[in-house]
Amino acid sequence: MTSINPNKYKLSEQTAKLTANALIPHVQKDSPETREFLHKVVELLVDYVNIQNDRSEKILDFQHPEDMKKLLNITVEDDPVSLQQLIIDCANTLKYQVKTGHPHFFNQLSCGLDVVSMAGEWLTATANTNMFTYEIAPVFILMENIVLAKMREYIGWKCGDSILAPGGSISNLYAFLAARHKMFPDYKEHGSKAIPGELVMFTSDQSHYSVKSCASVGGLGTDNCVMIPSDDHGKMIVSELERAIIQRKSIGQIPFFVCATAGTTVLGAFDPLNEIADICEKYGCWFHVDAAWGGGLLLAPKYRHPRLDGVERADSITWNPHKLMGALLQCSTIHFKEDGLLISCNQMSAEYLFMTDKLYDISYDTGDKVIQCGRHNDIFKLWLQWRAKGTLGFEKLMDHLMDLTQYQVKRIKEQSDKFYLIMQPECVNVSFWYIPKRLRGAPHDANLRAECGKLCPIIKSRMMESGTLMVGYQPDDRRPNFFRSIISSAAVTEADVDFMLNEIDRLGQDL
Repeated sequence: MTSINPNKYKLSEQTAKLTANALIPHVQKDSPETREFLHKVVELLVDYVNIQNDRSEKILDFQHPEDMKKLLNITVEDDPVSLQQLIIDCANTLKYQVKTGHPHFFNQLSCGLDVVSMAGEWLTATANTNMFTYEIAPVFILMENIVLAKMREYIGWKCGDSILAPGGSISNLYAFLAARHKMFPDYKEHGSKAIPGELVMFTSDQSHYSVKSCASVGGLGTDNCVMIPSDDHGKMIVSELERAIIQRKSIGQIPFFVCATAGTTVLGAFDPLNEIADICEKYGCWFHVDAAWGGGLLLAPKYRHPRLDGVERADSITWNPHKLMGALLQCSTIHFKEDGLLISCNQMSAEYLFMTDKLYDISYDTGDKVIQCGRHNDIFKLWLQWRAKGTLGFEKLMDHLMDLTQYQVKRIKEQSDKFYLIMQPECVNVSFWYIPKRLRGAPHDANLRAECGKLCPIIKSRMMESGTLMVGYQPDDRRPNFFRSIISSAAVTEADVDFMLNEIDRLGQDL
């Protein structure tokens, strides 16, 4: 084992006793103390990167919250602590952190650690600038324009506008706001009285909860976010969408927004985009595609079709590179087919920030296009990663992840006495039950599924206590708890997939 040892990272005796007041900017440039402190932090971080990729390492050293409070001193004191204590604090933080880059971490949609993207995040933190004007982020703004235009090309658009947002939920909110603004531009100044009726929106019952949240935040009320039934594979039933639109129109409501999902959170399902686009055109609704999860497959011709056929017909698209593409958290984009809509919808013309008489082309300023003003630099890590991989590298990564998913499906089917595959996956989500020894050979009926569902939280707790594996579980509308593994880390191999299944079997042997 090579886990983090806080006592390993010793500063020199002289520097160790100092406080942050001995570092830049409190002292002159070329401060040897600053250099020594930062070198020690980087040594710790590089060790942690290596440890995350050590399969003999635990993913986590699980502690209950009250026990964790006793292990760590996380109080904030009146007096400054020493530089050595700060190093120890950093080491302890990583010691008890879940290693999300570990090859046996299959728990979240964002797994793995891309070292180049991480290096980009280090530079981003060092530059520490805001993305709201070209004036203070000239290089990053240009990079953002280039990368986002490239992403729109892969969607299938030759025009449009895009922005990076703090997560897919906010990206979906941007789409909602733009859709309402497009249909009722006077809403921006006059509010709800500018709308001649009650707005209603539609999404799948498998969509991300953030879509329903848009109805709450945007003033529609969650009752006016209509959840359209999905089929057994998690895809929206388009005939039900049309029926719901007609029904809501019949009671005087105004259908204006339909959200399709390209890669649902649980099952990884792709809604039939072309069919939904037809309905949106027929009834004059904005067509948004939440491809936060599945958007990475736009870069993989082998898997893009038929999953994302019709995506180019959307009015807006959410796409999170921090998921399938492996960029570091957070990195979420929202794209619009119509250029100028973002600025028209969100512009507040705050002259004290967004002056119009600057010496450069102010169309490069982004602050007035967004609802948040200050915006973190999420582009450099993606730009650097894209430079490192090239588009062909992303294509190979998508192929690798999808091929591993099919390998897991094959291994589950080969061990059908121990595991039950719920459905053939469309993305890298693999949904399955573990069958304990006492139930093997029993008919696969509701009773068996219920029993298997009861085991998921028990096995998950054993995973966390042993620290060897992390795989998520959840129920859905049709099924009790089932495991949902995610393969979105470039570090994962076929041997790691075998380890996952063998470890679940080991942890569930006596159940």
